[in-house]
Amino acid sequence: MSSLNLRHSVRAVVLDENDRILLCRFAIPEPAGTVAWAAPGGGVERDETALAALRRELHEEVGLTVDTDPPHVWHQQVVAPGHAAGYDGVVNDYFLIRTASFHPRGAMSDDELAAENIDGFRWWQLGDIADYRGSELFSPRDLASPLAALIAGGVPGRPVSLGL
Repeated sequence: MSSLNLRHSVRAVVLDENDRILLCRFAIPEPAGTVAWAAPGGGVERDETALAALRRELHEEVGLTVDTDPPHVWHQQVVAPGHAAGYDGVVNDYFLIRTASFHPRGAMSDDELAAENIDGFRWWQLGDIADYRGSELFSPRDLASPLAALIAGGVPGRPVSLGL
């Protein structure tokens, strides 16, 4: 039996003082016109810890410096083609970061962000995610449910398993 080749990524659930979540807008080339809003983060490099990767990605993408070890709140495994080129799927580990609202501007240039398919950032209210009826997607698709539980209940005893 062959083992799955999954891309391990870390993502930050960045919540501001008003419980708004910071999401990146990904304009995905295939299928054309696909847009997904997802938490900032990215792949864990070889010989890099998850938290080191999280710190690096947040600095690069949104300009947030994280000095503490944030709690691991969600775990997602998606085995499906098309989620990461050259992989059978992805594993996303999500960490909670509480911070004052800020204007996202990381170390990456607009061109570098575009190469990662990121073309914008937005602070979202939970209700706006729950009520959204447009064509753009959220990652995970049902982001509102785990987000509502996290805001209401705080850090879970162990990471909550998420679907696609």
